[in-house]
Amino acid sequence: MMKLARLLASRCQLSEKLLYGKVGDVKDASRLYAFTSQARISNARENSAAKGYIADRIFAPYSVYKGKAALSVTPVLPTFTKLDSGTLVVDRRGVMMMKFLPAIGERKYDNEKRQMFALSPTEVGSMISLGPKDSCEFFHDPSMLSSNAGQVRKSLTIKAHADGTGYLISLNVVNNILKTKEFFTVPVTTAEFAVMKTACSFALPHILGWDRLTNHPSREPRRTVGLPSKVDPQFLDSEWDK
Repeated sequence: MMKLARLLASRCQLSEKLLYGKVGDVKDASRLYAFTSQARISNARENSAAKGYIADRIFAPYSVYKGKAALSVTPVLPTFTKLDSGTLVVDRRGVMMMKFLPAIGERKYDNEKRQMFALSPTEVGSMISLGPKDSCEFFHDPSMLSSNAGQVRKSLTIKAHADGTGYLISLNVVNNILKTKEFFTVPVTTAEFAVMKTACSFALPHILGWDRLTNHPSREPRRTVGLPSKVDPQFLDSEWDK
């Protein structure tokens, strides 16, 4: 209300100056425009905060959309915890999260049936070291440390095309608990795979947590368990939750 009152007062003063043709009208008009724009931005921020939006939320996956499925890759940073001795240790390791979505129509994908596969730093190293004729395969058991060990199996395969034009990325998920089998295949071009490799190479020190040491030596990571505040909450959905 105070901002609105000041805005109306400024407009009245400007109207009087324009009416009587005083010197400095153009400058005053510019000031009024700047004030109005600033007020609008401020009000927009207040409205966003009232609705619960986070201004610095980051959502920047690299996505590839194909006929049968879509694939996105994004880094998930590690979290840290502070011991009684004051030592900071990794509480949850960082990963490169791969998300697969099945196609349900032309340019339409089913997010409810998504499957996740979390690449560890070592697995990321295997992927970025692939040559134009190489292939690799990873096996995960999301329930490995529970009584359901072996009931859910995931295998990710990255295989180069024989003609050297790209790679075929496949995810096979067998869930004996739900009696389901899911299979995703996403062909990627050489250029698309080059982007993935370069992005993973850039993200590797960050998912290890080393950027905290090199860029912010005096900053202590947050003690709260969970992803850092600048990572979109949807990435809390880990591979182990599926």
